[in-house]
Amino acid sequence: MGDTNTKETMLLLIWAQVLVAVLGSLFYSEVMGYVPCEMCWYQRILMYPLVIIYGTALIKRDVTIALPGLILSGVGMVVSIYHYFVQKLPALHEAGSSCGAIPCNTTYVNYFGFITIPFLAGTAFMIIFVLHMVILRKHGRK
Repeated sequence: MGDTNTKETMLLLIWAQVLVAVLGSLFYSEVMGYVPCEMCWYQRILMYPLVIIYGTALIKRDVTIALPGLILSGVGMVVSIYHYFVQKLPALHEAGSSCGAIPCNTTYVNYFGFITIPFLAGTAFMIIFVLHMVILRKHGRK
């Protein structure tokens, strides 16, 4: 019984992380008026379905139906890390300047000199991915 409660708690944490990430992205675009660049849209495309995927897994109490979430969060990590590097590494900065109407090297926020929107998205994707892997590891021992 404790193992089931742990899985449900982890699914709830994942779903809460997804919800915070989605609401955060909507806050930046709809409230703050920051127009998303092309790579930001890709990250949104990978993040937004996770609300439904992990919400359904949580309601049904079945982590196996959330496998697409693991895949989407893994791809999202890669996209977010690359986007962050485009913003922060001078060697890649030029690659982000021709990335659509809004250049992907645009930095709307830069908290503490390193926390940007792709950094926040990447952190969310990593948390989701790692927590899902923890659930799978514990589920596999059963």
